[in-house]
Order: sequence, then C-alpha cells, then structure tokens
Amino acid sequence: MEMSIATQHKEPWNKGKLTGQKAPLKLKDIWAIRVRLQLNNNKRDLALFNLAIDSKLRACDLVKLKVRDICTGDHVSSRATILQQKTHRPVQFEITEPTRAAVEQWMRFDTLRSEDYLFPSRIIESPHLSTRQYARIVHSWVGSIGLESANYGTHTMRRTKVSLIYRRTKNLRAIQLLLGHTKLESTVRYLGIEVDDALEMAEQTEV
Repeated sequence: MEMSIATQHKEPWNKGKLTGQKAPLKLKDIWAIRVRLQLNNNKRDLALFNLAIDSKLRACDLVKLKVRDICTGDHVSSRATILQQKTHRPVQFEITEPTRAAVEQWMRFDTLRSEDYLFPSRIIESPHLSTRQYARIVHSWVGSIGLESANYGTHTMRRTKVSLIYRRTKNLRAIQLLLGHTKLESTVRYLGIEVDDALEMAEQTEV
C-alpha cells in the first residue's frame, strides 16, 4: 500500500522543465551577445561563441577541439574538418574572418600551442571545457541579454546558423551537409521546419 501511494505521488522527471528542441538565436540576439562579450573584453567567450555558431558542432565535438584542428601554423584556417564523435563521420565547416580574428586573439592571450585544447578547462581534473561547463556558459550568454535561459541550450548554438541559412535559401541538402547528418529526414526533424513553414503559410493565408 505504501509503495502504491509513493508511486501515485511520484513527480515526472520533466516536471517544470522545457523539453524538446531548443530555440536558435535570432540575428539581433547574436549581435547583442557578441557586443556584450567585446565590451567585457572576454576573449575566450567571444572566440567560443563565434566558433560555436560557425562550426555548428555538437557540444561534445566543440569542447574537444585542439588548436591543430583549425589552424595552419599560427593562423586559423578558413575551413576545417573534424571527425564527429557521435557518428564517426567527418564534417567540414567554415570559419569566418571575424571568428578567425577572435580565435587568434584568444590563442595569443592564453599562449596556446598546436597540441593544446582550444578551450582549456579552469578545473584541474579536466583538460578542456566539459559539455556541462559549456552549457552553463551558453545559459549565461542568453541570460545576459534578457532571454529566458531555459528556452536555450548548447543545441541552440548548433542550430542558429543553419536556421538562418535555411530561411534564406530553403536548401535542405546544404543544411544536411553542414550538420553532418546521414539522412535528410534527420535534418527536417532537427530544424523543425515542417511545423514552422506550415505556421508561416497559415499566417499568410486570409480566409
């Protein structure tokens, strides 16, 4: 009897939590965070923020990047290729000029060498940022510009640029390649575009 009562009163694991996809950042949000990081002279976070958006990498791949993965000599390359931890498939990404400048500035500031992790952890036991640390940083970014942090997460960073590209081009195949998805259906589900597009069409249709 006691067990049945306890079972009845057991709260679901996701009570009070938002589940499902995290929202991508809008263009105005990107610039608001970027400007705030620049004003605070936060070299590491500016490099991390810019590279997260450009690379579209999962958190587990982003935090494990080494200097050698994106650099040729002392300079950041305009493109890089890494092997994804989840799929064991290579994915290529672009690194824009502002991101290259931010990363190079961070590398010089922290005197990083070729074999070093790009974003070392400040915790002695960990050689690089953990995904948990990265998640907390993302929440601090969105919170700093007045957004509700519960609506955003590390996948926000992965989804942001591809969402903007899709809105401009409607090119699903390009998005699939950029995300390193093996199936187009995965890209459709990841972006949630069927629902978004349906709502847009409904909003534009008067009856």
